[in-house]
Amino acid sequence: MTLGAVAMTYNLSSVSSHLALTPAVIAGIYLGKITSWDDAAIMAANQGVALPHKTITSVHRSDGSGTTGIFTHYLSAVSPDWQSKVGAGTTVNWPVGVGGKGNAGVAAAIKSTDGAVGYVELAYVLSNNLSYAAVTNANGKNVLPSLEGAKTDAANVTTIPADLRFFIVNAPGDGSYPISGFSWAIVYEHQSNATKGEAIANMLWWMTHEGQQYATPLSYVPLPAAIVTKDEAQIKSMTCGSNNAPCYTGSVS
Repeated sequence: MTLGAVAMTYNLSSVSSHLALTPAVIAGIYLGKITSWDDAAIMAANQGVALPHKTITSVHRSDGSGTTGIFTHYLSAVSPDWQSKVGAGTTVNWPVGVGGKGNAGVAAAIKSTDGAVGYVELAYVLSNNLSYAAVTNANGKNVLPSLEGAKTDAANVTTIPADLRFFIVNAPGDGSYPISGFSWAIVYEHQSNATKGEAIANMLWWMTHEGQQYATPLSYVPLPAAIVTKDEAQIKSMTCGSNNAPCYTGSVS
């Protein structure tokens, strides 16, 4: 449906600049191995920044979340330790930290806890004026979350399955923002109610075509052409009613 970035946001009143977080640091924080902001690994990535001796409180989504799916797939891609101990999914058993419901809950927990860090959609960070970090990507570059960074990350993924069940985290490229991903709509391939099925197919077609004009103003990335083509194939594969007729007929009433 759309493409976006997941930002690492934090609450450190004494730091005004964008911090840089490496994959090892992010995984270490969420595994409970890095517990203070003046840890040597964080200081090494932020030379010249006066980091306080303050306890880190990691915040995660307490509800099932596509944002968590992207974030944990990222951690699994960059940290074998995370992959073996926790893994990836829309919900996981977090080793440490506190939970918040939705982007709003995570943001509220971070805002109310000095020293907290968490992950939220870039759109939410920008609209709520939250502090956020650059993340070291697969090419060793520190990249701030942005629409262009998410677009570059997606463009550098060349293997896209027809069923669109895939993640694009940590793709190569100097400009790639590594914690990026797509959002999906999940529908039944066969719709027993033809009227509803046709309405769903028409809605999905609009969302993946004309509706993409609303992505950028909302801090998301319009779908790449290759994804739109695969979306079209998925929509056209939907069948309706007892005679299994195509749900999408090319006309929207």
